[in-house]
Formats: sequence, structure tokens, C-alpha cells
Amino acid sequence: MVFLWPTLLWLLLVLPLLVLLYLWLLRRRKAAAVPYPGLALVRQALGPGHGWRRHVPPLLFLLGLAALLVAAARPLAVLQLPSQQQTIILAMDVSGSMRATDVQPDRLTAAQNAAKAFIQDLPRHVRVGVVAFAGTAQLAQLPTQSHEDLLKAIDSFQLQRGTATGNGIMMALATLFPDAGIDIAALGGRQSMRVRPIDEVGRADPAKKPFTPVAPGSYRSAAIIMLTDGQRTTGVDPLEAAQWAADRGVRVYTVGVGTVQGELIGFEGWSMRVRLDEDTLKAVALRTNAEYFHAATAQDLRKVYETLSSRLTVEKKETEVSALLALAGAALMLLAAGMSVWWFGRIL
Repeated sequence: MVFLWPTLLWLLLVLPLLVLLYLWLLRRRKAAAVPYPGLALVRQALGPGHGWRRHVPPLLFLLGLAALLVAAARPLAVLQLPSQQQTIILAMDVSGSMRATDVQPDRLTAAQNAAKAFIQDLPRHVRVGVVAFAGTAQLAQLPTQSHEDLLKAIDSFQLQRGTATGNGIMMALATLFPDAGIDIAALGGRQSMRVRPIDEVGRADPAKKPFTPVAPGSYRSAAIIMLTDGQRTTGVDPLEAAQWAADRGVRVYTVGVGTVQGELIGFEGWSMRVRLDEDTLKAVALRTNAEYFHAATAQDLRKVYETLSSRLTVEKKETEVSALLALAGAALMLLAAGMSVWWFGRIL
């Protein structure tokens, strides 16, 4: 724990002085009682509990004062608080390689089941959008709080040719930032796509302010989770797309599903070996200040989504707890006064 005003902690030295003052008053009161033997009869009438009871209110008062003095120093503590994340975009690979069975029952089904479990565990205030990408990228579901609509969108996936991982990221960004200058038509088509350089965004419309990149990972209102099992075969360079995300502060968490050695599969008359491009996925996550996860089994994939759920809905923050300590201190002092009045008919 750290303090914004640590010099005020010197006030805690008052506490031992108060303890010494209290002991001195007790000794003085005891000495004053010696000439009056009748006081012993009064103590006997009050019962055996009276001896320890008289020390409880001063002790509570002292603890309350200590809490108030610490609160005055404005302590900071690292607490787990609800995340400010409001929107999560799931960018999911639906290329033909997702039919591989090295992840049981197959990669696509395992990914769908894990994604649906992830959505069900999210708080209702978090909006989720779904992007499906193969050779092209499409927005399968606009960001919504309706878990039912999201589950339907995930169940409707159909396998396609090609793997355009960069397009998946760009479509997710276009959903989060509609005015970012991203050509949605090109993302959804098979033609080559050109996005304007970062410094050109905003020049076409003089009324708009020029775009200014922010620190990677600094945008706390949204995040992208990209799940893929293969290497990019078409579309935008994923590292270029990652740079777009980084300059807007959006984290892109990447999940590689399948085995590193890959598997030989057949799809629409084609035979291919599908491998994980872990180097690129790691680079995308690193560039956007996020993380890469590898899921070689369906159980691994579920654990990855559980981890992401905890990362995106709860975050550790250094928070000032002065108000909590002040409230605790005031409550202790009121309790001390109330007990003193109840037991002895006076305040301390």
C-alpha cells in the first residue's frame, strides 16, 4: 500500500501518547478510590464483567482514530474492480482448415462451443459482436447484449476457402470505429483491399480532426479476440491490421487453435496441410499490448476463454481507499460512544 500524503502518517504517533494518557488516568482514578473503601462494594454490585467492559469503548475509539489518521494520508490499494470494457469483438476463423479433427470433435465445433460458453459467462452489460473470416470477412452479428442473438450467429458459421486474418481484424476495427476510413466493401469481397495510411485518415474531410495515434492498449472500452488455426493466405497483412488496432489503443488477443505440426485435410477437392502461424499471432498480440494463447485441445480452448473472461471483465486498479477507512473509523468511534452510553451512562 502506498500513500499520496505519507507525511501525515506522523500523526499516528499521537496514538501511543493517548494510550499512556489513558493508563495514567486509570492509575489516578485507582489512587483516588483508596480513601473510599465503599467503592469496592459498588464494583462487586456491578458484576464481574464490569472490569473488562470499561476498556472496550476506549479501545474501539483508539482503533477508529487510527483508521481516520491513516485515511488522512490518502492510501492507495490495488483492488479487483469491474472492468470498463463495454464491447468485445470475437473474430473467428471459418476457413476450411477448421474442419481438422486434431481438436475434438473438430476445430470449428470446439471453437463454437468455447465461444458460446465464454459469452454465457460474460456480464449482461458487456456488448459482444461477432466477425467471421475466411477468404473474406463478414460481420456476423453487430455488438449486442443479447446472448441469444450471439449464439445464433455462432451456430450459423459455414466453412469457406482462404484465410484472411488481417481482414478479420480490420472488420472488427471497422465495427468499433465506423469513421476510421476502413473500406468495408473491400473487406467483404475478394478484391485486394487498400486502407488509407494512418496519417491520411481525416484529410478527406477538412471538418474532421486529423487522427492522432494513442498508446497501444490504452483504449479501455473495447477489445478484440481473434481465433484462428491457419496461416494467412489472402487479404490484408495481419501486422498492418494490428498496427491500426495499436494506434487506436485496441488490444487484439490472439488464440491459436490446433497443433503446431498441423494436419493434412481435404476440402472441396483440395488437399492441404494446415499449420499454426504462431509467430504472426504472437506479433499481433505483442504489437497491440495483448496476449497470445495456444489451444491444442478443446479443454485448452475452454480454459483460454475462461482466462480471457476474467481478464476482460475484472481488472486490478490502484484505487484510493481513504473513504473506506474514514467510514470504518467513524463507525468504530460511534460504536465506542454507543457502548459507553449503554453500559455506563456516559460517553467514554
